[in-house]
Amino acid sequence: MSTKRFQEIASSLARGSCADLNLQVDGVRFIRRFVPEERLILLGGGHIAQPLCAMGSMLDFQVIVVDDRPDFANHQRFPEATRVICDSFDHALADLQIRSGDYVCVITRGHRWDGECLRRILRGETPSYLGMIGSRRRVTGLMALLTEEGFDPDALASIHAPIGLPIGGVTPAEIAVSICAQLVQHRRSLPQRAVEEGLLVQTNTDPALVQYLAEDAAPKALLLVLSSSGSTPVKSGAIMAVDALGRGHGTIGGGCGEAEAMTQGRRIIGTGGRKIIRVAMDNDVAASEGMVCGGTMDVLIEDLSR
Repeated sequence: MSTKRFQEIASSLARGSCADLNLQVDGVRFIRRFVPEERLILLGGGHIAQPLCAMGSMLDFQVIVVDDRPDFANHQRFPEATRVICDSFDHALADLQIRSGDYVCVITRGHRWDGECLRRILRGETPSYLGMIGSRRRVTGLMALLTEEGFDPDALASIHAPIGLPIGGVTPAEIAVSICAQLVQHRRSLPQRAVEEGLLVQTNTDPALVQYLAEDAAPKALLLVLSSSGSTPVKSGAIMAVDALGRGHGTIGGGCGEAEAMTQGRRIIGTGGRKIIRVAMDNDVAASEGMVCGGTMDVLIEDLSR
C-alpha cells in the first residue's frame, strides 16, 4: 500500500466520486470504500441553523448555509460550514442545483420564504431528504396552498414537516438534535445496494485523514478494522494512521484497543510489513477504564510507504 494510492483516492473524492482501497489479506479480498461527503443544505441562517451546522459537520456532511441577510450569512457565524451563501433563496438554489443525494433543511424565518424555497426545489430534482420547520398548523396551511398551485401531493407528502424527530426539543440545540437524528435515521434507512463481497461496513470519509495519508511524507502505519464481532465502538472499515512519534490521525474507536493497535503500528513503521492483530474489548485494563464493550476487532496494521 502506498501514499500514491491515497493521492488517487483524494482526487476521486474531490471530483465527487467514490474511491475503493482494495486489499488482499491472507488470500481474502477486502474493500474499504470512501464515499464523498453528502451535502446538507440549510436554507436559513437563524438560531437553529448554528447548532445544526456544527452537528451536521460532525456527522460527515458538507454543510452549506444560505440566507439573504449579511448578518446571518457569514463564516464567523458558521465556522464549520463548507460554504456560506448570502443571496436570495431562489438565486442560491438555482446556483446550487439540488442533487438527488442532497439533504435539504428549510428553516427560514417565515413561511413566505419557506414557500419560495419549496417551489424552487419541487420544480427540480428531488433531494434525498427534504424537511421544513414550522408548527403543524402553519405546515398544513402551506401544503394546502402548494397543492392549490398544482404541486404533486405525493411530493408534498414526502417532505418531513414539521422537521425532526418528536423528542420534545425546545431550545435551538435540542431542535437541532431532533433534526440530526432524523437525518441519520433517513441515511441509515436508505435501500442498500447489493453488497459486494469483502466490502467493509464503514464507508464514511474523514477529509483530514485522507489529506494526511495523501500529502504528509512522514513515516506512518495504517490501521484498518477488517472485522468486528460483539459490541465494539466501531465496525469494519474504521481507519486511522499513526506516525513514528505515536500521534494518531483518525480513530478506530479509542480506548485501550486503539492504544494497543497504535503501539503495534509504531513498531511496524519502516519495515515494509503488515500484520493482523485481534483486539479484545473485554480485558481487565479496558474494564478499569470503563471501556468494556464485550467484542473483538481484527485490525490490519500496515507500513505505509511512499
